[in-house]
Amino acid sequence: MRAGGLPDVGSAGNILEQSSDIAVYMDAGDTIQGISVNPESPALGCLDHWVGRPFKNFLTSDSAIKFTDRLAELSKSADGAVRAIELNHMDNATWEFPVRYTLHRIGDAGEVLLIGRDMQPLAEVQQRLVHEQLARERDQQLLRSEQTLFRVVLEQSETPFIIVEPEKARIRNINSAAASLLGSNPDTLTGNIMSQTFEGRRRGEFMEAMQSAANAESARTVEAVSRRNGRVFNLRPMFFRAAGESLLLCVIEPTDDNDATGPEFAHWLASLYAASADAIVLIDGKGFVREANEAFLVMVDAMQLRDVQDQSLSEFLMRGSVDLKLLLESAAKKGPIRHYSAQLKSAFGNRTPVDISISRLRQRGGELGFGLIVRDVSSNQLPDVEDANAIVSEEAMRNVMDLVGTASLKDLVSATSDVVEKMCIETAVQITNNNRVAAAQMLGLSRQSLYVKLRKHGLVNSDKDD
Repeated sequence: MRAGGLPDVGSAGNILEQSSDIAVYMDAGDTIQGISVNPESPALGCLDHWVGRPFKNFLTSDSAIKFTDRLAELSKSADGAVRAIELNHMDNATWEFPVRYTLHRIGDAGEVLLIGRDMQPLAEVQQRLVHEQLARERDQQLLRSEQTLFRVVLEQSETPFIIVEPEKARIRNINSAAASLLGSNPDTLTGNIMSQTFEGRRRGEFMEAMQSAANAESARTVEAVSRRNGRVFNLRPMFFRAAGESLLLCVIEPTDDNDATGPEFAHWLASLYAASADAIVLIDGKGFVREANEAFLVMVDAMQLRDVQDQSLSEFLMRGSVDLKLLLESAAKKGPIRHYSAQLKSAFGNRTPVDISISRLRQRGGELGFGLIVRDVSSNQLPDVEDANAIVSEEAMRNVMDLVGTASLKDLVSATSDVVEKMCIETAVQITNNNRVAAAQMLGLSRQSLYVKLRKHGLVNSDKDD
């Protein structure tokens, strides 16, 4: 856009030399007729040898194509104005520099004037930015790698320890071994005030005791009681510095005389688990099998652990979800269950009468689960069951036989069915430990129907018992 008039300049060459880094004048055949280089751009060097030679000889291959297209665009332009173009020059095979040109048509003979700005300083800045970005990405990747390494070592360490910020008295990091001893998990404890993890400890007094023990010449410990499980520990603190920040490393030493959580104990426990003649099963809070030993696999006719893993334990119990629900609820509410009679079914339909013991467990990481010991009692329970059935059947049938001669056959059959019905209901109530809901599920009845039959057979004494 122009306004007003411009003076008639007689020294255009000096103006071009001072206002641009490089100016190139070409004839219609693209041969360089003149060239001017700004003295303030020594990086371009002396380009006098370009005169009389084609301009394309000093361009890279891709820049030569771009330049030919832009010249064609200039020749078709009515006002002789086209967009600027960036070209990469090449000279002596090893020297290359970028220049941003504006193209101007001069006269009617097809001459072209190229006024250029050296882009090498900008390219160097961009290159430095790229290098800085790459270096930053490498540093971030190294930092992530170090953080991952720290997390892995933290979690795999068998030594329970806590890293504390002394000024804020907050837990910076804690490994799973320490969190398990304290009755929680790392995610819950990280970021909490250290003193809140232990009973009867005030923030200021507790941190003073920790810092005093850490600064003592001889090794000293601080006794503390876990708020979550009541266990007593000795905390052995020590100071260390990381990136200029002072932190406190506290090693947790259990004082329990019967504590045996070392590697040797774990090895013996694993050996017992694998070699036990009784089936041992570990399930999560919903009843899905997580681990099972060889004895359990033999009992359910499974070839390997993955055949039973992640399946509900109810799949292997004859009464299915009824047994599982009773086991989980009883263990969660009443504590360990010593004897629970049930029948285990194998993958091929075989049934095995078993006695089940179940206890609630706190797994590593704080999640709740259950451990079961399953014993095969088919050899010693079968005679007892037969004797019991025989006794009950004989007594029940004697009552029925006393009615012969005093009642019709229809009434006798009805009485017999009532006796069997009462026996089944009594057995279901006994198995479920008087859990009416579970007994109804076991018998395939609604809860209301079960209550009606209990009253019918005199198995409830009052509405309070109901």
